[in-house]
Amino acid sequence: MTPGSEMRSVLGRVRGLGSAKEGVAHWWAQRLTAVALVPLCLWFVASVIGLIGAPYPVFVAWARNPIDAVLLVLLIVATFHHAQLGLQVVIEDYVHHEPTKLASLLLIKGAALFLGLVSLWAVVRLAFG
Repeated sequence: MTPGSEMRSVLGRVRGLGSAKEGVAHWWAQRLTAVALVPLCLWFVASVIGLIGAPYPVFVAWARNPIDAVLLVLLIVATFHHAQLGLQVVIEDYVHHEPTKLASLLLIKGAALFLGLVSLWAVVRLAFG
């Protein structure tokens, strides 16, 4: 018997079932994006509040500021990656029909990628004119 295998059932030991060694990376990625989103969202909300009632050229000047543009890019990447990771967990946990699960996962990943790229394109277009 290997160390740590006493916690598995006899059937689990026979089948070789155990940790998939994949969930930890997913779990860490979701936690890291969540932690990154806290200051990014606070910065974004404070910035938007400061821009309330400002004319469009002021907004464009704000978006062209290199620090604000980089923070917007980080916010977009973290938001869409975090959302995709969270929806993936929900689908994997609650959708049991394999073809539907696969289609849903592909749709979620594709939508996150598409919307993220469109958002990044908008920021780049604003930042560089």
